[in-house]
Amino acid sequence: MNDASGCFAQSYAEARDKFFAAARSCGLGVETHVHPLAGRDGEMLAMDVARDGPMNAKSLLVVSSACHGVEGFCGSGVQVALLGDAAWHQAAHDAGVAVLYIHGLNPYGFSWWRRTTHENVDLNRNFRDFAAPAPANAAYDELAAHLMPATWPPDAATVAALDAFVAAHGDRALQQAISGGQYKHADGLFFGGTAPTWSHLTLRQVLRQHATRCERLGWIDLHTGLGPNGVGERIFACRDDAAAFARAKSWWGDITSIYDGSSTSALLTGLMWLAAYEECGQAEYTGLALEYGTKPQQDVMLALRADQWLENHPDADDATRRAIKRQVRDAFYTDTDEWKARIVAQGIDAAYGAVRGLASPAH
Repeated sequence: MNDASGCFAQSYAEARDKFFAAARSCGLGVETHVHPLAGRDGEMLAMDVARDGPMNAKSLLVVSSACHGVEGFCGSGVQVALLGDAAWHQAAHDAGVAVLYIHGLNPYGFSWWRRTTHENVDLNRNFRDFAAPAPANAAYDELAAHLMPATWPPDAATVAALDAFVAAHGDRALQQAISGGQYKHADGLFFGGTAPTWSHLTLRQVLRQHATRCERLGWIDLHTGLGPNGVGERIFACRDDAAAFARAKSWWGDITSIYDGSSTSALLTGLMWLAAYEECGQAEYTGLALEYGTKPQQDVMLALRADQWLENHPDADDATRRAIKRQVRDAFYTDTDEWKARIVAQGIDAAYGAVRGLASPAH
């Protein structure tokens, strides 16, 4: 348990240092893509990439962290644990599977304790064709003013409006309306953006560099904020394709899907891993979003609303700012040894499942 705890950090800068040290400890170099802005403490921000295995490997596993910024506290810990696990390295090598660790997909959000990028965009809603009309989200439009009220905490009328929506449509409909993705309210929640973000473009560059020669591609993207505390839900992260679902199930066992309603996640638009099909079309792709629970969903959503209100009100006093930021980090990172041990154990298990699958494809 203590070994797992040591893989985690209290800041983005510390997490990045641990990632570099873990990569160096097993002889790996780190390729750095520098972000245009500085971090909360003035530190350099970057998407960092370490590769274990030859560039011409037929099978490649991507393990990525911090798609949603502050969720990187969890994902980075799993990556550092994998990098420090000699048995894991040997298993991947013996199976002929190269492993690509992408640390800090959204380093800005990681450093500033935000879920969004510096463009205030949800990276996992940003992968869409921006030449086409944006997907509509009429339910979000209806709720926008209540989700982002002028004052915080929300007044009684605002709370009543959301309660009325739930009474009429149900909790699941509220979750879908808020988190499914929206492209109209730039100062709102789960905004998918009007153009590709820095993180979007940089990730595509990494995939083009590292994942266009493999025949089989696996991807484990690490997330937090949905489900029971410490439980890692294995969410199918491919197109809605029966063969891919069967393959993912054979790799990872009990998986859920946003397509059939079995996942705690809503059905989303602009998903990040769609880039695997677009950039790595030569490969058979199998993906997983490993989603670890932290706090009850209503607490997580309240933290996100508070954080967006804070972003929209930069004149908020320091005490309010500190309280909201702590609320956000706590919503996506349970800072206990027990939670960290459970996260690492499940992350390593999922990684082994991917390597077994990549080593023996079902052709």
